[in-house]
Amino acid sequence: MNILGISGSLRAASFNTALLHAAQELAPDGMAIGIHRLHDLPLFDQDVEEQGDPAPVVALKQAIDAADGLLLACPEYNGGITGVLKNAIDWASRAGRDRKTSALAGKVVCIMGASPGITGTVRAQDALRLVLRRAGAQTEPLGEVLVFQAHTKLVDGKLVDERTRDALARHLQSYATRLALLRG
Repeated sequence: MNILGISGSLRAASFNTALLHAAQELAPDGMAIGIHRLHDLPLFDQDVEEQGDPAPVVALKQAIDAADGLLLACPEYNGGITGVLKNAIDWASRAGRDRKTSALAGKVVCIMGASPGITGTVRAQDALRLVLRRAGAQTEPLGEVLVFQAHTKLVDGKLVDERTRDALARHLQSYATRLALLRG
């Protein structure tokens, strides 16, 4: 089972990118998580889209197409999702000139997030679910991974908190089970 991980943060020392790396380490047997970076993705512009998707957009859509599911690590900025993540969803949701459907249509998405605050990324995850549903993706009610006070749990890019590691491992197993059921 191939899962595409995407972090909604561009920061080198991102808690959410570190959380994706922890997910790679804790993934259940049979699940491989690859990480797709958004650093080169241009801002969505319909004029650009009408000329044909830029190479980074094509690469994003192809990566989503090839994945059995998506794992999104969602930071929370000002109570919502980051512009970086929203931009990626905007591009991926568009069929463009060379496709008949959105890359997100029918994709099963698992969401998690880390924040130094005390509520984790609960508001951003709620907003992300709404945006993803509007884009045609399925957000399963798998529970939430809300890593609060992330600076105490993700140290030097490593998830060191055992309770959080256990919760993430259980969450990923639940996601794998759900994907397996959907695939029949």
